[in-house]
Amino acid sequence: MKSTQHFFHAALAVFFMMSFVASAQAQAGVSGVSDELAIGASLPLSDHVMMNTDGSKFTLNGHMGDQGLLVIFSCNTCPFVVGNGEKSEGWEGRYNALNDAANAAGINMVLVNSNEAKREGDDSFRAMQKHAEIAGYTMPYVVDAGHQVADAFGARKTPHVYLFDAEGRLMYRGAIDDNVRAAKQVTANYLIDAIEAVGNGQKAELAKTPALGCSIKRLGS
Repeated sequence: MKSTQHFFHAALAVFFMMSFVASAQAQAGVSGVSDELAIGASLPLSDHVMMNTDGSKFTLNGHMGDQGLLVIFSCNTCPFVVGNGEKSEGWEGRYNALNDAANAAGINMVLVNSNEAKREGDDSFRAMQKHAEIAGYTMPYVVDAGHQVADAFGARKTPHVYLFDAEGRLMYRGAIDDNVRAAKQVTANYLIDAIEAVGNGQKAELAKTPALGCSIKRLGS
């Protein structure tokens, strides 16, 4: 498995990196945002009710699989999610494959949109519904009103990954893999490796990596 140092080496080549540094630093001081969940921590706000893009009510606890739950904070517009033409294909194109891998391991997956500051625009509920349809999402895509769930998780990025075991304990957090530019160029599948381990009742060999992406657009940020 590649080291975290390798992750940074690959990440530095990603476009827009410098443009997000200032925003990420600002997020670190946002009032009400918890520190990022520690490995082994319990799933927070597990019974907090959110709205799924299919119109149904949703809770994290209610979506827990036999072997665990995969939560990815995402959105409609971040280039790290949706890509930017030739510069990057983005991680979103891997979401459905990740959902398949998670389901095969007994783990359910959900995408959470916490961009409350953009809720009247690009990340409105209606825009989320349209985006989910166009992207062909095979997993729930839910609204985190007031970014309450993101705050409880200490999530800062889109995408930002949190993988829990069947007992609701955090087993992996961070990035999906080491190459947002192209799936075919991935050399370290951090999340897939963690899913396989957790699905087999084991600890992830690499429990955390740095999350790379756009800042979650919180109110007042």
